[in-house]
Amino acid sequence: MFARIAVLQGTFVNALAIVGGGLLGVFLGNRFPEKIKALIMQAISLSVLVIGMQMALKFENAVVVIFTLLIGGVIGETIGVDDWVKRVGAWLEARAAQSGSGLARAFVYATLVYVVGAMAVTGALESGILGQHQTLYVKSILDGFTAIAFAASMGPGVCFSALPVLLYQGSIALAAGILQPFLSPQILNGLTAVGGLLIVAIGLNMLELTEIKVANFLPSFLVVLLWACILQLF
Repeated sequence: MFARIAVLQGTFVNALAIVGGGLLGVFLGNRFPEKIKALIMQAISLSVLVIGMQMALKFENAVVVIFTLLIGGVIGETIGVDDWVKRVGAWLEARAAQSGSGLARAFVYATLVYVVGAMAVTGALESGILGQHQTLYVKSILDGFTAIAFAASMGPGVCFSALPVLLYQGSIALAAGILQPFLSPQILNGLTAVGGLLIVAIGLNMLELTEIKVANFLPSFLVVLLWACILQLF
């Protein structure tokens, strides 16, 4: 019971950061300087890069990591994971624009930003499988400051977006936590390395240095598991 609650730690922190940032945004209004916002985003982006590199370097077999990323990326590109994510985002955005309620519009827009992204999936998997929450902690800081800006312009509806974040990331973390006892240290290290490289890609995108379709690489996690199963059979 306590182990299951522990895997939700990063998700709980993320949800609280959104609520806290939203309330602060309602209080501050538009008085948050743009230069400070940009500086904070850069600092968070650099932190994301460092965390990703630390995770990626834990796995010594670079060939396996490259192989799984290539296969996973090809699968993701073939089935259009990134395109699907964008379509979901566009649909939610259209529904928000049609809504006459400012509260509903703020809720949908904020949910779109916080849930539709590779960092939410990668961070939740890290929490569930590895019992580590660094990615979701960094995401919490990012989401908290984003909530300040959103709430300042759109109102308190932003705070309610913490609920779908809690349900979405929490479900992924709990499902991954169920698998954790059946995974060997080698598999865990492989998942950590792949997740770390995807986090590096997210950091580069946040700095606007690249435009990597990170979502297309999410099937790489499944490739790692399949690769490990094949090795065990032979």
